[in-house]
Amino acid sequence: MKNFEELGVSAEILKAITEMGYEHPMPVQEEVVPYLLGENNDVVALAQTGTGKTAAFGLPIIQKVDVENRVPQSLVLCPTRELCLQIADDLYNYSKYIKGLKVIPVYGGSSIDSQIRSLKRGVHIIVATPGRLLDLMNRGTVSLSTIKNVVMDEADEMLNMGFTESINSILQDVPKDRNTLLFSATMSPEIARISKNYLQNPKEITIGRKNEGSQNVKHVVYKVHAKDKYAALKRIADFYPQIYGIIFCRTRRETQEIADLLIKDGYNADSLHGELSQAQRDAVMQKFRMRNIQLLVATDVAARGLDVDDLTHVINYGLPDDTESYTHRSGRTGRAGKTGTSIAIINLRESGKLRDIEKIIGKKFENGELPTGEQICEQQIIKVIDEVEKVKVNEEEIEHFLPEIYRKLDWLSKEDVIKRMVSLEFNRFLEYYQDREDIEAPTDNRRDRRERNDRGNSRRQAQEGYTRLFINLGKTDNFFPHELIDLLNQNTRRRVELGKIDLMRNFSFFEVEERSTKDVLKGLNNKQWGDRKIVVEVASENDTQGRSSNRGGDRTQRNSNRRKPSRSERGYTSARGPKKAKSKKTEFRGEQPNFSEEGWARRFQK
Repeated sequence: MKNFEELGVSAEILKAITEMGYEHPMPVQEEVVPYLLGENNDVVALAQTGTGKTAAFGLPIIQKVDVENRVPQSLVLCPTRELCLQIADDLYNYSKYIKGLKVIPVYGGSSIDSQIRSLKRGVHIIVATPGRLLDLMNRGTVSLSTIKNVVMDEADEMLNMGFTESINSILQDVPKDRNTLLFSATMSPEIARISKNYLQNPKEITIGRKNEGSQNVKHVVYKVHAKDKYAALKRIADFYPQIYGIIFCRTRRETQEIADLLIKDGYNADSLHGELSQAQRDAVMQKFRMRNIQLLVATDVAARGLDVDDLTHVINYGLPDDTESYTHRSGRTGRAGKTGTSIAIINLRESGKLRDIEKIIGKKFENGELPTGEQICEQQIIKVIDEVEKVKVNEEEIEHFLPEIYRKLDWLSKEDVIKRMVSLEFNRFLEYYQDREDIEAPTDNRRDRRERNDRGNSRRQAQEGYTRLFINLGKTDNFFPHELIDLLNQNTRRRVELGKIDLMRNFSFFEVEERSTKDVLKGLNNKQWGDRKIVVEVASENDTQGRSSNRGGDRTQRNSNRRKPSRSERGYTSARGPKKAKSKKTEFRGEQPNFSEEGWARRFQK
């Protein structure tokens, strides 16, 4: 095994990282560091979060800085404020013994004036989020003409968050003879395109297999009825008393609901989603890093860029719409050589999506059995006993109180004291589980088939000249016909004639003229709706359970015979606004919202 000195790391940096506890380079560092120390060596590195990426690119770019020339020489782009600050802090620590080297993080949510003043004083390495850096460039307060090294960390996340245009604008302002390093967990088509356009004969370094999850993560699935998902989550949390993890949900509302339920049930939990202010977000993350919070409930977007060590579990309360996102979720545990567990709580309708994930990560999920109440109580007793064994006794401080304590407990035997002490911590679990039935795993019985038939009844064949499309948004996402029309107006170039629209709870179907199909698919796919990536596909005539299982939610969809006013009755026939009625009618069918929901009456009953 090589050491850092053999990789070509300078004495000043070596001294700093040795004090930080670095002994031997991790695989990604061993591959990347010596290559980046050379000139004109572009790299595409596929590696998971927690594999030592920051040191892999940080050590070479620090070593190549000309400290005497105080102009920007290296640029590190990353998706989020948290990751930006973390990288800047690490670079600062690596360069501890390099006198005069300046690193500055620039990111949104903080005073741009103070960042401008820091840039004017001179800087060697800029760590930035794309949006804030582009803002500074447009103001003329930062120049990238002297940049020699560009690093894109978590490039796939930046593209998923919609930074493609910002990245293109930034890279066009950087000299072409730069070194470029692109880090990504997965090799998506977008990453391949960025690599082709902006990197010159890059060396591809893969740690593990392409798009594969961490080898240190165990993947477990618990299959339950939709109504039992929260109860299953509680059992998992109770069975692992020392759990320290993130629970991923699909929507902001679900995130807040689950966090509120956990807090109500006595867990150290909190939520992280897009509706929190930056100050609230910082406060939650500070508590989580200090372990004052055991369970953080988050959406994918809110959790991007989080750098938290020693997570024991990642729990998928809802599988992501984009199966590649599962790789990022699970990669947050099992880091730096440690082991972790990624848990998925699903129902039968999500089995298809689970198989897609297995293909991407190259692993099979273990089928887990939810612990019984007796098993949970046993784990909780062991936890109490472990805490008693490990408690530190301050003899001097308590000596004064012992005589009174002994007198007070004199009537109890040693066995009685132990029983009461254990019961003090343990009773709430015993009371909760003693009469509670175990959660039954779902089976493919008659009721399940009847539920799938109900969903199958919502299938319709597109009217002549139209294509029926599926979209992974429904009423729980506050997605209604007006929102669909706005989405089409914003993302398609030509007029789109709409046909029937079937609104479901967690997904929907809509029809467009055949000539518009390609434009709609191209325009809507991979766009963001709040904290979710939009998925639009052509719905086949045989769509049944599989469609809703892969893109839907957890609850059975029911048809409603109540017909809402058609768009043609209100003088609309397309996504571009009012016009004279044609013979085609736009009908709203399927499960519709109540008139009191989401302003339906206000929008459609004028």
